[in-house]
Amino acid sequence: KVLVEKMADINLKEVTLLVGVVTACYWNSLFCGFVFDDVSAILDNKDLHPSTPLKTLFQNDFWGTPMSEERSHKSYRPLTVLTFRLNYLFSELKPMSYHLLNMIFHAVVSVIFLKVCKLFLDNRSSMIAALLFAVHPIHTEAVTGVVGRAELLSSIFFLAAFLSYTKSKGPDNTIAWTPIALTVFLVAVATLCKEQGITVVGICCVYEVFIAQGYTLPLLCSTAGQFLRGKGSIPFSMLQTLIKLIVLMFSTLLLVVIRVQVIQSQLPVFTRFDNPAAVSPTPTRQLTFNYLLPVNAWLLLNPSELCCDWTMGTIPLIESFLDIRNLATFAFFCFLGALGIFSLRYPGDSSKTVLMALCLMALPFIPASNLFFPVGFVVAERVLYVPSMGFCILVAHGWQKILNKSVFKKLSWVCLSMVLLTHALKTLHRNWDWESEYTLFMSALKVNKNNAKLWNNVGHALENEKNFERALKYFLQATHVQPDDIGAHMNVGRTYKNLNRTREAEESYMMAKSLMPQIIPGKKYAARIAPNHLNVYINLANLIRANESRLEEADQLYRQAISMRPDFKQAYISRGELLLKMNKPLKAKEAYLKALELDRNNADLWYNLAIVYIELKEPNEALRNFNHALELNPKHKLALFNSAILMQESGEVKLRPEARKRLLNYVNEEPQDANGYFNLGMLAMDDKKDTEAEIWMKKAIKLQADFRSALFNLALLYSQTAKELKALPILEELLRYYPDHIKGLILKGDILMNQKKDILGAKKCFEKILEMDPSNVQGKHNLCVVYFEEKDLLKAEKCLVETLALAPHEEYIQRHLSIVRDKISSSGFVEQLVFPADKTSGEEGDKLPAENIKEIRSESRPTQIMKTIESKSKKQLAKNADKETPQKTTKDIKEIEKKRVAALKRLEEIERILNGE
Repeated sequence: KVLVEKMADINLKEVTLLVGVVTACYWNSLFCGFVFDDVSAILDNKDLHPSTPLKTLFQNDFWGTPMSEERSHKSYRPLTVLTFRLNYLFSELKPMSYHLLNMIFHAVVSVIFLKVCKLFLDNRSSMIAALLFAVHPIHTEAVTGVVGRAELLSSIFFLAAFLSYTKSKGPDNTIAWTPIALTVFLVAVATLCKEQGITVVGICCVYEVFIAQGYTLPLLCSTAGQFLRGKGSIPFSMLQTLIKLIVLMFSTLLLVVIRVQVIQSQLPVFTRFDNPAAVSPTPTRQLTFNYLLPVNAWLLLNPSELCCDWTMGTIPLIESFLDIRNLATFAFFCFLGALGIFSLRYPGDSSKTVLMALCLMALPFIPASNLFFPVGFVVAERVLYVPSMGFCILVAHGWQKILNKSVFKKLSWVCLSMVLLTHALKTLHRNWDWESEYTLFMSALKVNKNNAKLWNNVGHALENEKNFERALKYFLQATHVQPDDIGAHMNVGRTYKNLNRTREAEESYMMAKSLMPQIIPGKKYAARIAPNHLNVYINLANLIRANESRLEEADQLYRQAISMRPDFKQAYISRGELLLKMNKPLKAKEAYLKALELDRNNADLWYNLAIVYIELKEPNEALRNFNHALELNPKHKLALFNSAILMQESGEVKLRPEARKRLLNYVNEEPQDANGYFNLGMLAMDDKKDTEAEIWMKKAIKLQADFRSALFNLALLYSQTAKELKALPILEELLRYYPDHIKGLILKGDILMNQKKDILGAKKCFEKILEMDPSNVQGKHNLCVVYFEEKDLLKAEKCLVETLALAPHEEYIQRHLSIVRDKISSSGFVEQLVFPADKTSGEEGDKLPAENIKEIRSESRPTQIMKTIESKSKKQLAKNADKETPQKTTKDIKEIEKKRVAALKRLEEIERILNGE
């Protein structure tokens, strides 16, 4: 025992060498991004955010999906997610820190593995095994891929648990319970990092029986036979061994029970595309699964062709006993059996070393072997991280045997050096494949062109770069490689839609829909297909509802998806939006309430419900739902913006500070959106903070030079604050972008007539208004004022008569007509009379006002529903919804004005200012 402990010690030189080798092999991984599964586990995982309660980590799976949901992968790894959260705390979503921590963890595993190797190998062979493990290219997926951290963390505690158990044998073969208790604890921690951590218990059992106690299989059989025949008793040492094994097995059973409770006795739902053999009949399933074992062994032996994804058609099914690949399976089991017999039958250090190597290779691989339950992949390089330890021990042990033969001494050193060097170079080169999704999947296509998923993923990478034409080629190739791949046809449809090829998009979606399995009465539909494939109904409905005549057809598709899966949340969300478009807010409300029953922690749902209440003219309820969305996600951009506008439009002074705070938060989140600055300017105008309002308006215009509302209201602000001449260039800019802006023309005409005394310029403004809208009362009235200024009283009278016909109930027009007629009847011409266009009533009988109006901000509220576009959960912010478009009619504007009492009050106030009341 003392000799073993002394051999197990490691020195600083060995640690330094291993850390240096790991750094040399993986330094370039620091420059890789988040790719493949990293996107779901890191970028899309809200469990990393500090705003998410820590307890949520222990309720959700590795990908952030609640374990109770059927779409969950049931991969329960809360401690691994916790380390991701720590990364996020220090560097948010900067990938370098994530890759650095992975590299550190790999170095730690390599050092601990060296310590384990020294239990069974001499110092030199142990170092060889540890070096081979450190540089093996098969580990790039586990080290360079951020999600591979689950393997790294689990391995640390896996090896620590085993090392702890090796100290459970006390003096005189007594039981040391403290190391056993520590082992059980470390096993639990390893399992919380990744499920395969529990398999270390099996390795401890084998170690106890065959290494610590020194039993061989013949000796165990002989002792058991004598006991059963009543010719002997069980030795005391064997009884102690049984007690230790019982404790280990009971602890393992307890962990298994807890694990089953966590997944709620449900296995994850996978499709035949993920693992075709899992749904194949006998004997295809058994032949294929057994063949996968030598395939994995070959990857360890010859890691020259590595691939990030081995699903779908990567490895064709073995459907016959006559398939030549069965020979590889037979040879593998023969070799494995020979090693097993040697290690179990014969005593000695060599057999013990081989036995432990075989255990390290086989037992941790069992959860991924498909032997007991199907998994969501055919082959995965990262799951070979721990099994490769046994392989490295076997290689180092075999090398030592060859080295002992003097004739092969030099050759063995040369071969070993070549293996280590080529493996290190392959690892270094392989890391660059993980630089981006495009490089990763293109490297995979070089190895395997029969996997439709790889073609799809290259397409996705190009799609993210907005290179839709090239993406379409890869998506189409995916449909050729796997014609029945629903997801590939959905990708083709989405890309056609992005290319505005609507007809082809609909055909592709219809093809995907036709591939969906038909409902079997009495059988649960969700168990037969991946939930994300049901998005074909959502995508198709989203496409056809752009046609106003097909809204009912789109609604039918949403309802069909819901009937297939009553807990399909996205179907309720999309249907709610459609019902709003169909002017059915009450039914939309029902849809969103149903979605909230399924997910009450979804801020987007509360936001959408708030929009429904706005349509139902219940602003208080809308604000309450906006607030609920912000409680769940304080940085919800649309909720911040629209709730602030709602507070703004309520007219309640006490809500203005909170509205301002939310708009400030919004511009902090969206600093390039001019809408936020514009509405901050409008708030400042409400509070009579003219200087601040001017600053905000200028910021909005700087970001968006053609911002219609900001340009007009800045000009109006200048006119209110006796800076009319500063307003003129702003109005010129406004009218350059929007020549038909009637209110801008009115204000410009007022300023030209009153400040610049440019009667002709003002006249052109008012005449242009009447060219566009002959029934515009304000423009017509102000043109009458121009005639009066030109001292053409008869023309002014005729003009006012025509204006009165347009607005017979306007008292001020009648009054002004009376003034003109009085002047005509008394003298017919009055010299040097001034008719200021900014006065409202003829108190002295000789003044006519020009009318103006403030552009109200009711048009600045984006009411876009937060929705999922196609099959992705990407949210689009409604921008520039405050713009008044030329197509907006006077009737539309009046309808908006009626809805907003506060805006009308501001309008009246501005009119009073302009008219001098």
